Amino acid sequence: MGTGLILTRGAIATILAETAAVHPREACGLLLGQGRKVAEARPAANVHAEPARHFEIDPAALIAAHRAARECGPQVLGYWHSHPNGRAGPSGEDQASAAGDGRVWVIAAKRSITVWIDAPDGFKPLPYNVADG
Repeated sequence: MGTGLILTRGAIATILAETAAVHPREACGLLLGQGRKVAEARPAANVHAEPARHFEIDPAALIAAHRAARECGPQVLGYWHSHPNGRAGPSGEDQASAAGDGRVWVIAAKRSITVWIDAPDGFKPLPYNVADG
């Protein structure tokens, strides 16, 4: 993923709109694109039994996105979710569920986002730039 990331304005707008729409539950979804550019933030159903405090991306959405990526579609670069409690950093539960696989995590809180890389030794802040389309 390199040292930085490019997020489209549309992807950020989708994350913030979906976060507002499902508040006070946690919103979640997939970050899709190519290379270092996230072109789409695709909402997914939060199937966790306690969606007001936790998230679990619908496995069917995740499988479909990986299948599409194998068929030359956009790649799954990472995941996004919201923190209705307003904390912008990875929670203890986020840390526990992290795979250390280098994927990007975007966390939405207080109508803004923070961006993280799921590094082998824990989450690290990831610099990003915003771009059109």
